[in-house]
Amino acid sequence: MKNKAVAVFAVLGLALLGPALAGCADPGSTGGAQDLAPTAVSEASSAEPIRAKPNPEAAALLPAAIKERGTLVVGNSPGSAPLSFYASDNTTIVGSDPAFAQLVADALGLKLELQATSWADWPLGVSSGKYDLVISNVTVTEERKERFDFSTYRNDTLGFYAKSDSKIGEIKEPADIAGKKVIVGSGTNQEKILLAWDAQNKAKGLAPVELQYYDDVSASDLALQSGRADLTFGPNATGAYKAAINGKTKLLGLVPGGWPLTAEIAATSKKGAGLADAVTAAFNGLIKSGEYQKVLDRWGLSSEAVTSSRTNPPGLPKS
Repeated sequence: MKNKAVAVFAVLGLALLGPALAGCADPGSTGGAQDLAPTAVSEASSAEPIRAKPNPEAAALLPAAIKERGTLVVGNSPGSAPLSFYASDNTTIVGSDPAFAQLVADALGLKLELQATSWADWPLGVSSGKYDLVISNVTVTEERKERFDFSTYRNDTLGFYAKSDSKIGEIKEPADIAGKKVIVGSGTNQEKILLAWDAQNKAKGLAPVELQYYDDVSASDLALQSGRADLTFGPNATGAYKAAINGKTKLLGLVPGGWPLTAEIAATSKKGAGLADAVTAAFNGLIKSGEYQKVLDRWGLSSEAVTSSRTNPPGLPKS
């Protein structure tokens, strides 16, 4: 993976940003954006790929067929920086998720085979055996656990962002968005959270929230910068990256992706395939050795770090 591509992305700006990760949602601190700027923008052009040494204990847990094959086939849905997107060659997939895929393959002593897939197609790809693993910002849910095994590697975090000169203060609770105009993705978990917050506000006699929906990033950005909207609410990873790239927005508050519950992002394998324990052990080794944190730091995701990887933890409840 050529990390200089990240610098190219920074120059090209938001034109390469994809949708606001509605798929992950079938699921304050302002450190994310500031932490990202010196790494992903200023230093990425000279940064070396982050690699890891083999972890024999983790590799020993691999299913025999994968160990004999010697490759780890990982599906990934490129679409939104900094998680996963195409470099300037329109072929190479870069971002935090591809970086984690490489580290897991390294730790397991396998050669990585990273394959692009759409969000809609990854479940069938894993179930059919086309992919051994999917690392693509998938949230752990109880419904998904009926078909898949999970190895967690990030907390699912959402962020409220406003334009950089906004006078709106920190957002911590539903009352803070009363009467505000908020951009959100239709059908996402973040929309569900806003609707729940709005219902609480109305019950207390507070002003209603006006939700706004846009089909593309450019229209959304224009609405925010022109004052037609007060806030955007979506995955913090993409919000932090945009804030670092153009300096036009700022973080006002973080919310767990499963509010009022916490949610975790996980590498996803076929249920019963026997791969999850090996991947979990690989992640835990990477956390201990420091490569895990290096990836988070490079892509501005340090606020979403987990202290340990878990296999099949409690997921978001069924609707």
